[in-house]
Amino acid sequence: MRFLPVSLTTMLVELADLDETLALFASLRADPVQGVEDMVPAARTLMIRFRPEKLTPEELAGEIATRDLSTRIAPSGELVEIPVQYDGEDLRDVADLTGLSVEDVVRRHTESEFTVAFCGFAPGFGYLVGGDPTLQVPRRQTPRTRIPAGSVALAGAFSGVYPQASPGGWQIIGTTPEKMWDLSRDPPAILQPGYRVRFFDLKKKTAPTSRITTKTPVTQPPEVASGALTLKVLAAPMPALFQDLGRFGQTGQGVSSSGALDKSALRAANRVVGNPAGMPCLEITLGGFSFEVSGRAVMALTGAACPIGIRDAAGRTISAGTYQPISLEAGDIVTLGHPTRGMRSYLAMRGAFAVKPVLGSASTDTLAVVGPDPVTAGSVLTVNNDGLALTSVSLHESPAFDHPASGEVVTLDVILGPRSDWFTDKGIATLSDQLWQVTPQSNRVGIRLAGNVSLKRRDNSELPSEGTATGAIQVPHNGQPVLFLADHPLTGGYPVIGTVAEYHLDLAAQIPVNAQIHFRPVTAFADIQPVKARDRGRRPTKTVRKHP
Repeated sequence: MRFLPVSLTTMLVELADLDETLALFASLRADPVQGVEDMVPAARTLMIRFRPEKLTPEELAGEIATRDLSTRIAPSGELVEIPVQYDGEDLRDVADLTGLSVEDVVRRHTESEFTVAFCGFAPGFGYLVGGDPTLQVPRRQTPRTRIPAGSVALAGAFSGVYPQASPGGWQIIGTTPEKMWDLSRDPPAILQPGYRVRFFDLKKKTAPTSRITTKTPVTQPPEVASGALTLKVLAAPMPALFQDLGRFGQTGQGVSSSGALDKSALRAANRVVGNPAGMPCLEITLGGFSFEVSGRAVMALTGAACPIGIRDAAGRTISAGTYQPISLEAGDIVTLGHPTRGMRSYLAMRGAFAVKPVLGSASTDTLAVVGPDPVTAGSVLTVNNDGLALTSVSLHESPAFDHPASGEVVTLDVILGPRSDWFTDKGIATLSDQLWQVTPQSNRVGIRLAGNVSLKRRDNSELPSEGTATGAIQVPHNGQPVLFLADHPLTGGYPVIGTVAEYHLDLAAQIPVNAQIHFRPVTAFADIQPVKARDRGRRPTKTVRKHP
């Protein structure tokens, strides 16, 4: 068992195999450690997010090291049967890799009974184990940029079904018409950890003998009082997104937290107008947004500073500033210019937007396609006018940091790990010695970076899927890193060389295209050493690498 640093609030426990991982996961769920907030099981690791004010990483490792990992988790009594059309693009390649005929591949796949070990990568994506070992094949050398929803695939010891179209490197052997993820169901995912799964060939069988039944929740749109305050969106060059502080407690279904990329700006916007700090705001990328308000209102704009123009019903135009309450009257048209620094602005309305939560949050997750629809020109948004505990407006808010501009260098502190030892010494040095340019292919999922020198790996073997954290610097085969932001996949199969410190995540979210990032490691990479119970009275000394 190894304990590896991920960030200031997250560690990765590496175990011998999947059985030990599931045993530890079950143990920590049955007998929780105070201060542990979330866990993400994977092939042979358990990623644990904790509260450092409650316990140190060393203390948490000490608690975990005493757990019994001999218990084996029995599959549940639930059986899901999935119809498959075995016509996948890689079916012939899988046959060649295994030395079987295509018919034998199909037969062995349909004769196997699988168990959902864990969920990750995407909402509703279950990692299935227990199939015929002959069907264990490597990922594709070159991942596809788009795999269709319903694709049935193999990779290593796992089988799985892509619940929605997404990039991926698994070997596709077929497709299913079954909808694996549907927010109209409760729960939305057909596959849950512990469920048994069998596949059947649609050419030979037309209907399953058994199926998990899911209840459809009765959902009602939020009630809107007559004469409620509304905003009619006139322009949105890039769709605006509803965001709050995030969606928590859904990792068991493969759903990450998402949420506002610059949480300090979202909180400030709400405080300016007197809302509770975590209420939904509109996250607006690169300005250009315009709307007309139907009645008297108070708004605030924070984050990236956009010029704010307000034209009243009589045609008069005034300007307003960010981080201050702005009074509006019926018929006022608000138009945002484009920021010269930063990327994302946050629009709050006093009373907060009336937006229906999805899985407990109003955040829009662009990768998982979970949450309210994007806001575009023609959208009509409603603002709550009662039932919310409002306070007085705030006149004392300001940005938490200086927003960067294109062409500037931004320094981000990094915690090395959990897979720094997969890279050469030169590769680790390159991470911090070289500036990394932000490319136009960046979005809420992650910032794609380009450097003159690629990061060199010491270990070129295939990494089993493991949990990833917001801020993770994942390095694919080409050696050009991707800095994960809030909509990143819950699990990933490329090594993470380090993770941006939590206190710099809001800053990372505001870095524009063509700016450059300097990664500054603030810790030396080393395994976390467990502290025994008798030693918990003293806290171990941490090694910190200092930089000028």
